[in-house]
Amino acid sequence: MELAMKIAALAAGGLNFAVQAVYFTHMLQLNSYRTERYKKWCLDNEKKLVNIPRMLPFLCVLTLWFAGEKTAWVMYAVCAAVLLLTAILNWPKKAKKPLVVTARVKRLFVTQGLLCAAILCLVLLPAHRGAALIGVANMAVWLFTGLANLINTPLENAIANGYVKDAKQRLAARPDLTVVGITGSYGKTSVKNFLSALLAVRYNVLMTPGSYNTTMGVVRTVRELLRPSHEIFIAEMGAKQPGDIREICDLVHPQYGILTSIGEQHLETFGSVENIIATKFELVDAIPADGAAFLNIDNDYIRSRSVSVPAVSYGGPDSGAGYRYGDIAVDTHGCRFTLTAPDGESCRYTTHLLGAHNIQNLAGCMALAHRLGISLQEMVYPIRLLKPVEHRLQLLPNGYIDDAYNSNPAGFRSALDTLAGFDAQRVLVTPGMVELGERQEALNRELGAYAATRCDWAVLVGLKQAPPLKEGLLAGGFPEERIFVAATLREGLSFVNNLPREGERIVLLENDLPDNF
Repeated sequence: MELAMKIAALAAGGLNFAVQAVYFTHMLQLNSYRTERYKKWCLDNEKKLVNIPRMLPFLCVLTLWFAGEKTAWVMYAVCAAVLLLTAILNWPKKAKKPLVVTARVKRLFVTQGLLCAAILCLVLLPAHRGAALIGVANMAVWLFTGLANLINTPLENAIANGYVKDAKQRLAARPDLTVVGITGSYGKTSVKNFLSALLAVRYNVLMTPGSYNTTMGVVRTVRELLRPSHEIFIAEMGAKQPGDIREICDLVHPQYGILTSIGEQHLETFGSVENIIATKFELVDAIPADGAAFLNIDNDYIRSRSVSVPAVSYGGPDSGAGYRYGDIAVDTHGCRFTLTAPDGESCRYTTHLLGAHNIQNLAGCMALAHRLGISLQEMVYPIRLLKPVEHRLQLLPNGYIDDAYNSNPAGFRSALDTLAGFDAQRVLVTPGMVELGERQEALNRELGAYAATRCDWAVLVGLKQAPPLKEGLLAGGFPEERIFVAATLREGLSFVNNLPREGERIVLLENDLPDNF
């Protein structure tokens, strides 16, 4: 009986460890495998580490006080039952951005498995001690995930360096390849997709897929997708700390670059707006004398900084930019606008895209495409066919505007302006913005006040996130009876569905908190 219960305790302990290791490895991945970020996440989310479902294994420890050696099988039976229940209660839920099981993640699982095996060997101790220690270990799987990452770091660095070296060699063998870098606090992915569609009129284009905007994401794209037939490579360049973009530029050596925007985003890791500005301009600084940087001078931070490389500006009708967009008309089908080139030539366009910021993004893409030989008239058809990037101000058939991708102050305001333009019952559903450091509450409060005149109902998601938004809405004169605070997105959408209809309804889903919030 004792042997059978011991095996059961081992199996249940291994299952619980594996289930929780998947969750915490996912959190580690969302924090870019950075130990310091994962540590901060753990400190900021103690309720996700210390709660009843994760603390149940403490019952294994309590058996120390009421069982002896003669009832060892009882000890193991209790341990097995508790750990099995813990595994069931902590079974990973469906994620917004699921864990990507890469080779690195597999190596992490192996290391965590070895740590788990070492822990489960505690059953070799006298029964009451072994069961208790297994219980303690199963309450701290998050700690072993971090430890496994530390153990694997030297190996991962060596592997990454090898991949980077191989990618550099592949790019060096393609002197005919034109490389375009895209960065900014927001708008990068949309610009990348729009630019690729425009350039495809004449060129064979490769772009980094999805949100592959880190050094290793670019490396993977080059190693797995770059072909001799590709003429242009578009690399999206993301950053969360100074030096990140310079590192990618040192890899791909861009000839052209688009700087879409600079704003207060990822302040938790950058520390200051000055650091964000310097980091985004790492792309501009990398542009050679025979290339050009395309700069959005509607943005105050970009406009106020001088550059020493060839530059082409784009912006609104009164910006004085080389490429100017204007005469924007919006309806439920999209937008119409005009683009004027530096030589005075202009052309009228129709697009399914919503929002002035998307027209601004398009202007930068069109300026670069024009520089690469594609006429304004040639762009009319591909612009008409453009579709919004998923979850980025995407108008759905059911009357919802899906702008759920991680938000930023400028994008939030533009989305609110788009919502305000509809002659309908306008509903805002949002948890506000995150990763804004000490400025987070103030910025959410400001956007709450801005939203007060642009929606008819406000559904605020998240009991922790809602207060600053609600304060802003009320300060802006928004009626309190038209504000609903929901604990979850599901509860918020249920409230929207039960609202009395006042004609046509448009619902803006602005931002959706990532899984690690």
